[in-house]
Amino acid sequence: MTVESGEPRRRAGGLAALVLRAAVGGTILAHGVRHARSLDGTAGWFGSIGFRQPRLQAKASAAVEIGAGAALVAGAATPLAAASVVATMTVAVRSVHAPNGFFITAEGWEYVTNLAAASIALAALGPGDLSIDRAVGLGRRLRGPMAAVVVGGLGVAAGLAHLAVFWREPAKSAVAHSLPTIGLT
Repeated sequence: MTVESGEPRRRAGGLAALVLRAAVGGTILAHGVRHARSLDGTAGWFGSIGFRQPRLQAKASAAVEIGAGAALVAGAATPLAAASVVATMTVAVRSVHAPNGFFITAEGWEYVTNLAAASIALAALGPGDLSIDRAVGLGRRLRGPMAAVVVGGLGVAAGLAHLAVFWREPAKSAVAHSLPTIGLT
């Protein structure tokens, strides 16, 4: 088995980054659009899971998810967009998914942590050659282990700060909500 080096390896890394950006960015963008198209339902859901100012939360969620998703797809400000995804998924894990166990089939944290992990991996890979970051000269400077640590740390810290300011765990009886009834799955 030979290890590729040079140009073929760089192209493979660029392709991997493009695939990750499209998958994670497209997913987050779709969620943001869905939140924006159903602000009343999204706000009601945020209120039911313990968020203060649920209308503001719905608008902020839509804006962050659309902005971060679009930026990831384009490869623009990739580390900041990736950190935004990590922050959003940190909030999702703590406010919704953690009590439900691992598997997504029971609303567990499996899916959201995979999106966060993919975002951190993307920070390590860098945005790739087919990206706005690369076109403006930032593509090779914004990657590697330190970028992954910064993106992961900043994302988790931002998510925890958001939870500290806006979220209180609702009483057990108030948590009888169903995501499919308002279309957020």
